[in-house]
Amino acid sequence: MLADQQPAQQPKGTSMIFIVVKFPTKPQHTDGFLDRAKEFTEATRAEEGNIFFEWAKSVEDENTFVLTEAFQDGAAGAHVNSDHFKTFVGWAPDVVSATPSIISVADVPGDGWGEMGEISPR
Repeated sequence: MLADQQPAQQPKGTSMIFIVVKFPTKPQHTDGFLDRAKEFTEATRAEEGNIFFEWAKSVEDENTFVLTEAFQDGAAGAHVNSDHFKTFVGWAPDVVSATPSIISVADVPGDGWGEMGEISPR
């Protein structure tokens, strides 16, 4: 961080669960993966307590998708017990090429994305 820059400020007293998952897919399933995950994605975004749920494709591996998601503290439990999550984990083993990698951190300060202090439009 630059000396004259301040870190992004998050609302005090709020926290979230922040999760990032890498899904390596079998090449024959890569093109259709997001379409197949569409119902799961839409249902998760509609869940009470979901803050964001975003897919991206890796720029280093064309057969890997990266899911970035956040839930209000305590809401992720309902997510993993939902029917749409159970359906997703029912078919996902058929399309992944390896066990997905995950980072899951509870009690992250804030309630969503903050602004980056080092870059802003000119």
